[in-house]
Amino acid sequence: MLCYYTPQNSHALFLGEPDELSLTNNTILSMPALEHNIESLKLRISIACKSANRDENSVYLLPVTKTRGSEVLEDAYKLGFSQFAENYLSEAKEKIEHFSDKAVSWHFIGPIQSNKTRYIAEHFDWVQTIDREKIIHRLNEQRPSTLPPLNVLIQVNVSNDERKSGASLENADKLAQLISKSNNLCFRGLMALPKAHADAQETTNDFKKMQQLYITLQQKHPQCDTLSMGMSGDLELAIAQGATMLRIGSDFFGPRNT
Repeated sequence: MLCYYTPQNSHALFLGEPDELSLTNNTILSMPALEHNIESLKLRISIACKSANRDENSVYLLPVTKTRGSEVLEDAYKLGFSQFAENYLSEAKEKIEHFSDKAVSWHFIGPIQSNKTRYIAEHFDWVQTIDREKIIHRLNEQRPSTLPPLNVLIQVNVSNDERKSGASLENADKLAQLISKSNNLCFRGLMALPKAHADAQETTNDFKKMQQLYITLQQKHPQCDTLSMGMSGDLELAIAQGATMLRIGSDFFGPRNT
């Protein structure tokens, strides 16, 4: 099946968590402040990549836009970011409509409920939270044939955290095989949201498990090119273990109102 790839130096915007509870953040970050945050993040990424002997262009900066309004995304768009991610469908619908006249790609990174799959299949370009066979079948069946295959990542519950979604490390290979046999889906890699460990070494160990699984799956699936892990507080650890996508929220847009 033909898969559609994203340029290695592109940017993407990401979110996280359940659907019906979101509140739009009414704090507007000034353009100079946003530019300062982005430059600070790029510097951190550059330093971390040099320490890990990696090309900094191999890492995507993925701003988390949870609870952020369309006007904030507009500023990010003006600064060169043309991929956005949502996990609140109630927020996503308004933002997708707002950007309908622009060349913007959309990612979904929230927990997937069965009754939400049709909208996701019809309006998103990426889904990062595949964790069970039922969702794979529904997305494949509901993806319009007029659109390119839906790029998908398997979310792995690498910390075995009962409070988080995700497939087990052992089940990821089976899900990857099923996705690869689906005509309207393209298997692109893995996503993880490890437990918030007090010890950085435990976080590193989780990231290392993800990297090992990622390398194993790449040997079976050549189109597997994405390892989404790492956030504001642990991006350096994630880069050291091969992350290609960093989901950054507060260090990109500033603190959220809750």
